[in-house]
Amino acid sequence: MKTLYLQCAMGAAGDMLTAALYELLPDKAAFLDTLHHMGLPHVEFQAEATQSCGIAGTHLSVLIHGQEEDKHCHTHHHHHLQDIYKMMEAVNLPFEVIEQGKQVYNRLAAAESKAHACTVEEVHFHEVGALDAVADVLAACYAVHLLSPDQIAASPIHVGSGFVQCAHGLLPVPAPATANLLLGVPTYGGQIDGELCTPTGAALLTEFVQRFGNQPMMRVEKIGVGLGKKQFPAPNCLRAFWGNSAQDEKAQITELVCNIDDMTPEAMAYACKKLLQMGALDVYTLPGTMKKGRPGWVLTVLCAPEKESALIAAIFQETSSNGLRVRRCEKYFMRPQIEQVQTNWGAAHKKQTEGFGAKHRKPEYEDVARIAEETGLPFQTVWETILNI
Repeated sequence: MKTLYLQCAMGAAGDMLTAALYELLPDKAAFLDTLHHMGLPHVEFQAEATQSCGIAGTHLSVLIHGQEEDKHCHTHHHHHLQDIYKMMEAVNLPFEVIEQGKQVYNRLAAAESKAHACTVEEVHFHEVGALDAVADVLAACYAVHLLSPDQIAASPIHVGSGFVQCAHGLLPVPAPATANLLLGVPTYGGQIDGELCTPTGAALLTEFVQRFGNQPMMRVEKIGVGLGKKQFPAPNCLRAFWGNSAQDEKAQITELVCNIDDMTPEAMAYACKKLLQMGALDVYTLPGTMKKGRPGWVLTVLCAPEKESALIAAIFQETSSNGLRVRRCEKYFMRPQIEQVQTNWGAAHKKQTEGFGAKHRKPEYEDVARIAEETGLPFQTVWETILNI
């Protein structure tokens, strides 16, 4: 499972998040070229390799008329939500990216309306309504679109402490809109004096992230480091870890076990078939020596926890067992996929499983057997042919 984990030990801002995602992209030049030509007037992006407290990463600047955001005035235009929508709808980016960008601003508008006790329609954006902020949001959404992770998780968010100067004056950290956006999200203050998590950063994180907490078990393949402009006693960076996670490749499973020494092989075979038809994940028997030296079987039925009661009843109905043992376990598994391939004998299927750094492939047995019977070829010849396609 493709997993993106965001480490927000120094909070999050739109430019830091986008820069971290930028470092993960396989074609960085194409990403920047698309952003340069997306259609926001007078906007361009500049990626600069730099360092913060000795940690190397990328600072991604948004330039308006060739100047970075802190060198031009944010307050000469106040944008309402519909103004932002119109800007976004005019850009040349995938529809899904534009819609997600709108969702980010919906979050911002809701947080601002709560902070200022007004309706969403009455909210007017200052800093987060400027062109560079709109560009940051669209760039971050586009980067996530290109990476297309199966899941996104993030650490608790360091918000900073003290006060921050905003268009409304001097406000406590986290700023009211940021605090509203992060309701229900694990955050902390710490000793750093300053605003570490901006409203834009908070809105992007809450839009993207499905789970906040510790890093999931994952095989990390790449790390992106996005650097902020401000200087702090600690590295001002957001790190993005990219790799394969086993988080959803673990499940609860129930094991039902009983010893049987007084059933015929025919009756046992029927019972196993019936249990599989009822939804057991697997059913198997092992030979064993029972009481009084009698030969018998150990019957094992694996099932999802929700199937436990029905299968227990079926075991008692279809076998001679008067009791069974229940074990509730955790199961790790590699995620399966079925691929159809074309052979000289028609279509066939291959199973592929992947996870934990391993990959297994094998042809579907029924297809191999069918083709072998139809053509008269040896089973192994058909097997190897399909496997190597």
